Amino acid sequence: MNWKRFAACFAAAACSVSVMAACGAPVENGGGSADEDLFTFTRSNFPRINGSTSTVPLAQAICSVLLGEGREDTADLTQFSKTTESYRQLIWGNADVLIAAEPAPSVIEEKNAQGFDWRMEPFAIEGLVFVVNADNPVDSLTVEQVQKIYTGEITNWNEVGGEDLKIDAFQRNENAGSQTMMKKLVMGDLPMMEPETEYVIGEMGELIEAVRSYDNVSSAIGYTVYYYAKNMNMADGLKILQIDGVMPGPESFRSGAYPFLNPYYVVMAADTPEDAPAARLFDWILSDAGQYLVDREGYVSVKDVAAQP
Repeated sequence: MNWKRFAACFAAAACSVSVMAACGAPVENGGGSADEDLFTFTRSNFPRINGSTSTVPLAQAICSVLLGEGREDTADLTQFSKTTESYRQLIWGNADVLIAAEPAPSVIEEKNAQGFDWRMEPFAIEGLVFVVNADNPVDSLTVEQVQKIYTGEITNWNEVGGEDLKIDAFQRNENAGSQTMMKKLVMGDLPMMEPETEYVIGEMGELIEAVRSYDNVSSAIGYTVYYYAKNMNMADGLKILQIDGVMPGPESFRSGAYPFLNPYYVVMAADTPEDAPAARLFDWILSDAGQYLVDREGYVSVKDVAAQP
């Protein structure tokens, strides 16, 4: 496939669904002659794909492009079971390819206990971001202040330059990918305070809504992945905080200046044959064309394809 023509097709149409379908074409598998390496994805050979809730829009775009169908027509192929469960589905043989956040330590233990091995490569850079109500006067927190809020040492916004309001600190549930990121990237060995039941949120959208309107005051804080906060129109009425004076975004992610970073991974079983559809999809997501799609869908691609001619 001509990747430059593919990218140009995306750019010219701003990734509209109809043109993405028109761009669908056989993909190259690398090496050998073009005729030998052409492969066409169909519904009958398309890998069973699973992953994190936050990657569902990307999965829909991938299916649309590679199958030449509209997104609404490929919705049945992207019924994701969230981060932790998606890794379990891969281990149990019920999924072929994941596009997901990092697995929880408990999943690593399950993988090792089953003698399962996977191949995983980063395809995008994600950041854990902290959001508050837009009316909250605090614009930036230090890493230490965030940690102390979630250990329960800092309990009032006036301790970090805000108003005299109790801090209502929301958390995600234990199986959420963002909770894994929070513990690994922010807290480390520090124990998170035990939250009240109403402060534990199961769905990402519910957390966003809770922080936006909790008790009709600007006292709440929560965390989510950058993609949700920035690209899914969930941030209306919210403010994304700087951390140590650094605003999260593509530039600070790729430079490493933002402190709370974690990749999204494309994952498959390590023993997947190179010519299997799952391996071809795995490789395509990491290709220039795949990375261009990642970027156009609002994720921070590992390759800075937007800067390429």
